[in-house]
Amino acid sequence: METQSIAKNLLYHRKLKGYTQEELSERTEVTVRTIQRIEKGDVSPHLQTIKLLASALEIEVSDLLPLENPKEENIQKKWLLLLHSIPFLGFVIPFANILLPLFLWIHKREDNKLYDIHGAKIINFQISMSLLYVISFIALVTIEKWGFFLFIAVIPFSVIIMLYNIIKVVRTHKCYYPLALPFIKASSSKPSGTLNVFLVMLIGSFILTSCHQEEVKGIQRLDGSIIAKDSLTDKIESLTRLANVTGLTVSIFNQDTLAYQKAFGYSNYGQKDSLQLKQVFYGASLSKSVFGYIVAHLVKEGVIELDKPLQSYLDTPIPELYFEKEWKGFKNLAADKRYEEITARMCLSHTTGFPNWRWISRIGEFHPEGKIQIYTDPGTRYSYSGEGIRLLQIVIEKITGRGLEEMAKEIVFNPLNMNMTSYVWQIRFENNYCLGHTTDQKTIEKDIADEAGAAGSMETTAVDYSKFLEHILSLTSQGSTITQLMFSPNIEITSKMQFGPKSLETTPENEKIGLNYGMAWGLITNTPYGKAVFKEGHSEGFQHYSILFPEKHMGVLLMSNSDNAESIFKELLEITIGDKYTPWEWENYIPFEKK
Repeated sequence: METQSIAKNLLYHRKLKGYTQEELSERTEVTVRTIQRIEKGDVSPHLQTIKLLASALEIEVSDLLPLENPKEENIQKKWLLLLHSIPFLGFVIPFANILLPLFLWIHKREDNKLYDIHGAKIINFQISMSLLYVISFIALVTIEKWGFFLFIAVIPFSVIIMLYNIIKVVRTHKCYYPLALPFIKASSSKPSGTLNVFLVMLIGSFILTSCHQEEVKGIQRLDGSIIAKDSLTDKIESLTRLANVTGLTVSIFNQDTLAYQKAFGYSNYGQKDSLQLKQVFYGASLSKSVFGYIVAHLVKEGVIELDKPLQSYLDTPIPELYFEKEWKGFKNLAADKRYEEITARMCLSHTTGFPNWRWISRIGEFHPEGKIQIYTDPGTRYSYSGEGIRLLQIVIEKITGRGLEEMAKEIVFNPLNMNMTSYVWQIRFENNYCLGHTTDQKTIEKDIADEAGAAGSMETTAVDYSKFLEHILSLTSQGSTITQLMFSPNIEITSKMQFGPKSLETTPENEKIGLNYGMAWGLITNTPYGKAVFKEGHSEGFQHYSILFPEKHMGVLLMSNSDNAESIFKELLEITIGDKYTPWEWENYIPFEKK
């Protein structure tokens, strides 16, 4: 597309309607910044963006993007493209990948030698892949591990070969289909008896395997094993009862999509109200993982740099920043110039040197009059800190002139349809939230944050946060720069535990799993299944944990309104997706039977 032409057309039609850039932005999901860049000719917008703008301006897409007339293709190329493309219908219509090209081949092979040769190769390949699919399915249910790898490899291999040949035939009128057995040959008068017998066998095999598939339907785990959904549900229910976990939701992802999601227990134990998947949880530190995603977007757009000192973005020294509530300020840092070294990367990877919160000591002691201070040189040691996340939020809000909630709605919540998620309490949450519970299952009064906090004010549901995790898995599969930023290792973690007195001790225990930290996400960089990324949430009455294995396209989300939940996290991770790599001792996820 011609970037300058789009810029001129958008500017002309916007002014013709009398809209400002801000007004046009409000009528679409396109940010003001994006509209400005389009009108300057700095970017080539996606077609979806052009459609949104055209709809808001009440004009046709072609008024913004003049389409070129496609070149007229010759009849021969059209038929070849049809032959090579039509097998894709087999993904939605049973056996169409074989029967449709077979029909075309029978009727067109005498018209042109190319149709004869290409058609025969396509049919042979599709029959071979269908046979291989049946074999791989049998292997899946009979051969541990390797059967799973064979099963998941067949379809991607077929798709790659089919796409390759579509491109190849357009350019050269040639094709190449490896692993194709010669069921039929070009120039033969009719399909062979072998082919006819095979088709009957193939249909019968698919009927049998599809019936059997219902019996083995379940959740795939990292090692290739499968657990039936009913069996998994029974195990989870048993664990929650034994450990007195008030309420729990379990969401499991296979192939980058939600494969299992159930709620267990109660939203209010005193009233015996059953927990529902769409009820709002206090998200605690799951707030940080969403914030890390927002910051990655801002880094990609050039709004902020990860390794530029935050002080350089401000006209006022950080210790002199004004806050209505004075205790929230940073005056105590005035004598410690190390604050000038702190960067966005340090805030997100918890290496600012700050404590978690100023009123909680590094070993977990409560000090109501606590003052902010830097304990270790910035960038040198991991030490979980909500204060660091809060500082970065303050700086970003000053840079952009926008609040966290506004940015979160634009970048995350609205695009992903997370309608029951917010960094500030919403009226729509009333009568649809669950209460936190103590270890003896006493309800805890609902605490509502008075302002948006990136470190821990987010309210969300299991359904909404699962949408976010699905999106993260999908982006990672696509090689997105956003997830590359988020999941790049920043600091090796050598502490014996994440919190408490042992967080000050150093140990090599987690070297074998490569425990590290990225942008507001924990990293396990060394597993047999590739890198894993995780994020916890922990507050009075609420305990959550999520972990994704992007290279395996798997993950699990555990959300609970109980202070007993972490005592079953280790076993839940093992029975759901076979995760034996989460550093449960470092996380203090001590099993209930060991307490």
